[in-house]
Amino acid sequence: MRGWNVARAIGVIPVKTDIDPRWVAYCLRSDAVQELMKAWATTTVQATLNLRDVRRLPIVLAPERVRATIIEIIGGLDDKIEQNRRTAQALERLARAIFRAWFVDFEPVKAKAAGATSFPSIPHPVFAALPARLIDSEISPVPEGWSLKPIAAIATFLNGLALQKYPPRGDGEDLPVIKIAELRKGSTEGADWANGDVPEQYVINDRDLIFSWSGTLEVELWFGGKGALNQHLFKVTSSHYPSWFCLLWIREHLSWFRAVAASKATTMGHIKRGHLQEARVVVPSLDILHAADRAIGPLYEQYAQVMVESRTLARLRDYLLPKLLSGEVRVQAIGESHGRS
Repeated sequence: MRGWNVARAIGVIPVKTDIDPRWVAYCLRSDAVQELMKAWATTTVQATLNLRDVRRLPIVLAPERVRATIIEIIGGLDDKIEQNRRTAQALERLARAIFRAWFVDFEPVKAKAAGATSFPSIPHPVFAALPARLIDSEISPVPEGWSLKPIAAIATFLNGLALQKYPPRGDGEDLPVIKIAELRKGSTEGADWANGDVPEQYVINDRDLIFSWSGTLEVELWFGGKGALNQHLFKVTSSHYPSWFCLLWIREHLSWFRAVAASKATTMGHIKRGHLQEARVVVPSLDILHAADRAIGPLYEQYAQVMVESRTLARLRDYLLPKLLSGEVRVQAIGESHGRS
């Protein structure tokens, strides 16, 4: 159910063989059925729907050809969203692989030190500018001439606000509140609201980098639309380094940050700013960084495009689905054209 934390799930199998399971799924997502589920749910500890009530949920049975047409329309949108999700994952895997090769494992530098005169995906002038050996540092050998810095030195980590101090006014200027739950699902659906007086630096837009330093530690580029940054989240910005460089270095340290948070004897584990000083990153020379940006930057640009497109498609799907199910928007059934059946 939208906006709910579901701890248990059941399988719903149509008893009629001519009912496509996707039709049942779409009916369960309709506003009318969602409202019934909320009304019937018990909320002693968390929202729970009795199996007896699940059996009572109404499923609209439109004519078969109409059902098939609606499934084709909504299913096509779902398929494209899923395709975009896989594309985004592939782009991120590729970007991270390049990042790790260049800045964590130092494969091009090691290749040059071993006598290589080129390296895949690196232009010759860039390869020629690479150092030819690794030197010892406080953490491990790093390329000669590259610097070691705290992760806090490559970006600004702005902590969010206690946004209950900015209650919504319903004047059209309110902003959805981005908390840890919203960051995890990448959406502000079902979020709380704050009024438009939230200072500009705490307003989040698409492509902003957010890092939750408490509870479930996550770091993501945000593509859920405009919102306000709640406490327990950092807005990460840098005037010197690309956002992907900051994102991927945080990801490199994320397992350690999570281990630190898990060791806290508090209800909600967290890290402190001191841990951002302890976490070290390797920073290359500017020409190498610019070359990496030419390789990795376009991957994240394409990633951003598919993420924004998916949000647009999801909104279109969620707008159309209830109207199609209710008959408010009518479609020509498959097999019908120019008045013929």
